Amino acid sequence: MSSKSAVWAVVHAERQALINDLGVIAPAQWGTPSLCVGWSVHDVLAHMIDVATTTRLGFVRRMIAARGDFDRDNQTGVDRERADDPAETLAAFRRVAGRTATPPAPLATRLVEEFAHGEDIRRPLGLQRDYPVEHVVTALGYLAKTSQKWGGGKERAERVRLVATDADTAIGTGPEVRGSAIALVLALSGRPVWPGELTGPGAAVMPTASR
Repeated sequence: MSSKSAVWAVVHAERQALINDLGVIAPAQWGTPSLCVGWSVHDVLAHMIDVATTTRLGFVRRMIAARGDFDRDNQTGVDRERADDPAETLAAFRRVAGRTATPPAPLATRLVEEFAHGEDIRRPLGLQRDYPVEHVVTALGYLAKTSQKWGGGKERAERVRLVATDADTAIGTGPEVRGSAIALVLALSGRPVWPGELTGPGAAVMPTASR
């Protein structure tokens, strides 16, 4: 399990890495559809600003305003943080990248947010990153034991045995699914992975994207 200080160090490093990647993309690329259905990569970045500035008390107030609807609250946050000019949105993300605000959730969710949303943006843009495997495994473990209604992937993990090919990690029982830790994180969170990225007899139950 990652320590609190280690988690925040990783979160801040991932935010900075994403800032660096997005600082060189072409203006037209900001409208690229992300892995989050209905959101562009610009929208996802706006969501990440919203997440980075959400406190525990603020989250409670927002849930009351959204009548407990997570999707509505997320969209409200995107609409609030998304500037007309993507460069302004990126500048806003740069300003909040070092924050340690968090909603009332386990700290491992901060890792899930950075890794999953990082890939939501990078994969459609053709960008690659070598994520810190130790911490990706922490995110994977959290997703495997947390219900989908709370943003996890427990129901998906219960059907298979997950084997990370880049870490000494195996979770669950059943038909085996083999892949990198980050690919397994994406699959457990309901995101599509590339064809052939996951292998084994259990891979067929996982979401897959077409290139």
